[in-house]
Amino acid sequence: MNFLMDILETLILAVVLFVGINAVSARIRVDGASMEPTMHHNELVVVNRLGYRFGLPERGDVIVFHFPRDPEQEYIKRVIGLPGDRIAIANGVVMVNEHPLDEPYISAPPRYTGDWTVPADYLFVLGDNRNLSSDSHEWGMLPLDYVIGKAIFIYWPLSEMGTIAHVSLATPIP
Repeated sequence: MNFLMDILETLILAVVLFVGINAVSARIRVDGASMEPTMHHNELVVVNRLGYRFGLPERGDVIVFHFPRDPEQEYIKRVIGLPGDRIAIANGVVMVNEHPLDEPYISAPPRYTGDWTVPADYLFVLGDNRNLSSDSHEWGMLPLDYVIGKAIFIYWPLSEMGTIAHVSLATPIP
C-alpha cells in the first residue's frame, strides 16, 4: 500500500510541476530563416509567458505570438514599433518616429519600402532577416493580445545555448 501511495504522490507532484511550468513558460521551435543571424532554423527557445502581464513589450524585444492570419501558428519576431509610432522603411533604413534605428543584429538592410502608423493595442514586428521574413511589412500590425511572451533562452542545440539578445531601440518621439 505504501508503494502505491508513493506512486500517487509522485504522479501528483509531476502534474503540479508540469502545469506550473507551462503556466509561466512556453517552448517553441524556430521555423525558417526569418530571425537569422539572431536565431536559426530548428533552434528550441524558452518563452517567458509572464513577461508582459504587467507591461508592454519594448522596441527591440524578441517576442513569440500567434500569427494574425492563422492563430494556430506561432511566430517569433522583433518588436520595432509600439502603439502610436510612425514606421518608415526606405533606402535600406528603418525609421521610427523619423529617427533611424541602429540595427547591428540584422542580416541585411531591407530591400522594400513602406510607411505605417501603429494603432492603439497593436505592434509592428520585423524578422532580423529583413528580406526573408513574413512580418508586419507584409501582413500588417500585430494585435497586442496575440503576444504569447518574450523569447528569453535558446536551449537547443547545445552549441547555441544562451540568452537571446534584446536590444534597446528607444527613439525619442518628436
